[in-house]
Amino acid sequence: MAPQSGYFYPPYPPPPLAMHGRTDGRATASMLAGIAGLLLVPLGLPGLTLGPVAYFLGRSSLGRIQDSKGALGGRGTAVAGWVMGVIATAVGAAITLVWLVLLLISISTPSS
Repeated sequence: MAPQSGYFYPPYPPPPLAMHGRTDGRATASMLAGIAGLLLVPLGLPGLTLGPVAYFLGRSSLGRIQDSKGALGGRGTAVAGWVMGVIATAVGAAITLVWLVLLLISISTPSS
């Protein structure tokens, strides 16, 4: 049976989809630290502490993923952790400052 006119069979199969390696552990740790930092940010210091951890783990993971030439995956996870770390650090610092000001006001006001 001959193919219909105007229809072509490809001369070779399509290339396989690009497969990435396993997710880098630092990327996962960065995302978990970022999530925990954001959840604990109303307390101030936990967000201020976990934010930089998430940031540095995410940046480190991005470098490792890039150097692995496809052996490691999880770039999106690392970027998400890195961004959440920056947000948790900034908001945690602001809230820690507010808590400190409130503490100083409560200490300095005379009680009746």
